[in-house]
Amino acid sequence: MSNEIEEPGEGNSPAAWTAVSIMLVAVIAGVVFFWLDIPVLVVASVVLLVVGLIVGWAMSKAGYGVRGPKFTPKAHN
Repeated sequence: MSNEIEEPGEGNSPAAWTAVSIMLVAVIAGVVFFWLDIPVLVVASVVLLVVGLIVGWAMSKAGYGVRGPKFTPKAHN
């Protein structure tokens, strides 16, 4: 039994960056549309937020997550 704790990763992967980027755009758009009182586009922003979550999950399952076979981490200096 090893005393080393396995790091879960920092989420610095293409899947994480893509998901967060989509969700950030969705939140910003949702706030703007809420402020402009356009409820249909607020709901569309919520849908885009969920799409971002699904895209991140799908990319992670496709191997672009932190420990995925298609992800090569960059060296930290």
